[in-house]
Amino acid sequence: MLRLLSVIVCLSFLGLTGPSVMAATVGKQTGLPVPRYVSLRSNEVNVRAGPGARYPIEWVFKRRSLPVEVVAEFDTWRKIRDFEGTEGWAHQSMLSGRRMVQVIGQIRTLRRDPGESASAVARLEPGVLANLEDCRHEWCEIRVSGLSGWVSRAHIWGVDVKEALGN
Repeated sequence: MLRLLSVIVCLSFLGLTGPSVMAATVGKQTGLPVPRYVSLRSNEVNVRAGPGARYPIEWVFKRRSLPVEVVAEFDTWRKIRDFEGTEGWAHQSMLSGRRMVQVIGQIRTLRRDPGESASAVARLEPGVLANLEDCRHEWCEIRVSGLSGWVSRAHIWGVDVKEALGN
């Protein structure tokens, strides 16, 4: 049994396990849920092939506050995934617990209240980043450029479909 567990742990660090093998867990390094959403702390974040400075940089994120999903932890390194599904390892110091979301798909309407019939506050372009304030059922309250309002959870990335938020 111990050997099977060791194999699963090794495979998970290499990114070779799927959702059917690795369910939501608690990170051994942080005690926080894995997977979970965080945001980038800097305008330049190196993403590496593995959990350590000796691994090559595969790409560089160049957008502070971009939401990413932490899918694994190893020592001071976090395996992250962006909204397109690209994965790699970033140092924990480059990540923030500040919750952000990204508008996805097409132009979306920011509404005064949760619901399709609520009046419009603004129209949001795909790629817009916003602070995540609250979520109730299918709607999330966000703040962007001094405006607050509600958007369908299905139209943003950076919050899980079943994640309960509430102030």
